[in-house]
Amino acid sequence: MDFIKDKDRLYRLIISQLQYDGYLAVAKSLEQQYRPDSAIASSDELAQIYRSAIEAGVTSNRDTLAPHTPAFHVPTAQLAQSIDFDFESDVIPVSPETSSYQTCYVTSHKAPIRAADFSVDGMFCATGSADHSIKILDVERMLAKNTLTNDPSSGQGDDHPTIRSLYDHTDEVTCVKFHPQAPYLISGGRDETIAIFDWTKTSVKKATKIIIEASPVRSIDVHPSGDYFLVGCDQPTVRIYDIHTSQSFTSSCNKDQHQKAINMVRYCQNAHLYATASEDGSIKVWDGVSSRCIQTITNAHGGDAVHSVSFTKNSKYILSSGKDSVVRLWELASGKPILTYTGAELSGRQQYRAQAAFNHTEDYVIFPCERSISMCCWNARTSERQRLMPLGHNAAARWIMHSPTMPCMITCSDDFRARLWHYKATTQ
Repeated sequence: MDFIKDKDRLYRLIISQLQYDGYLAVAKSLEQQYRPDSAIASSDELAQIYRSAIEAGVTSNRDTLAPHTPAFHVPTAQLAQSIDFDFESDVIPVSPETSSYQTCYVTSHKAPIRAADFSVDGMFCATGSADHSIKILDVERMLAKNTLTNDPSSGQGDDHPTIRSLYDHTDEVTCVKFHPQAPYLISGGRDETIAIFDWTKTSVKKATKIIIEASPVRSIDVHPSGDYFLVGCDQPTVRIYDIHTSQSFTSSCNKDQHQKAINMVRYCQNAHLYATASEDGSIKVWDGVSSRCIQTITNAHGGDAVHSVSFTKNSKYILSSGKDSVVRLWELASGKPILTYTGAELSGRQQYRAQAAFNHTEDYVIFPCERSISMCCWNARTSERQRLMPLGHNAAARWIMHSPTMPCMITCSDDFRARLWHYKATTQ
């Protein structure tokens, strides 16, 4: 039986790879002969598996292979953790529910905290606030701190979790994003600026580069290679910036653009696609090379604004949330929702923008309930709601971010505080 499943997966990977590489006629012919009643999504996974196998089998000649391996190669181990309804059934979650997480550290700003991000290795996180400041914190130090006996705002010793405080915005910091390859942090604000910080410089608290935008910035995401980044603003046009030259690019077709402000921009893992969510109620999927819109999902949340959008690790599905307090998982190949996660705001719409996110293994989907100030959690594959998790904030959690590597997340609130949550196994 396992042999049959392996062959089935191999055939699917071959067809997906042919589609991805542009051999559509060959892929269609094979698909019709193999399984005419079901669509198989385009994917680069087979090539990634091959590259990983080559790298794993060569040690002494690794330097000769390095130039052929793209800087944004996605490890196959990460893809294996991703949701894939084409192959899996009755998958048992391997990670804990968020309701079992505990607060291990609390940091504060002088105003509401509006943004947070983890570095790609999960070792650092950053918070951005309406007080115009940004903090970069060491996750290991936060986990080691005992918040019951230590004042998180006291002292700045060698073991203090806050390793940098950055200041170069003149208004609310709305988004922060770590560079995937270098020690840079990119931030955007209501002051219509994008700031790029080199946080290796301990004595420098100002940005190394400032880019002036045309309107307040709402969302930023960095290309996995680190050479480009996406920007979504109060304007309906999505922009791509060259991080080295600060040159801006937009789609050559004006009809591709949204009609209202862009709330979130996100690349998929290998960056051959990116997605945008807008106040106009639509989700758009774009080609990562040509920047042409290849798919538009209109009225994704019943006509309400779409607040967040993100890809699964294998790029087959998109997770979105809207002002209607509903979270949906969309199949990219068909453009249709395959799961709906409900029960976050039983009373109706969200007042503020909030985003849905996966945990690090994509076993669970999380989303903040602003009315009860709690965290909703669902089984990602069945949409079954798990136990509510009280967040301990005194006001709505306006931003959540889960670590990409461990059972750990950060919640940011209007109560001027950000809480780091972590799963601590109990010993019998």
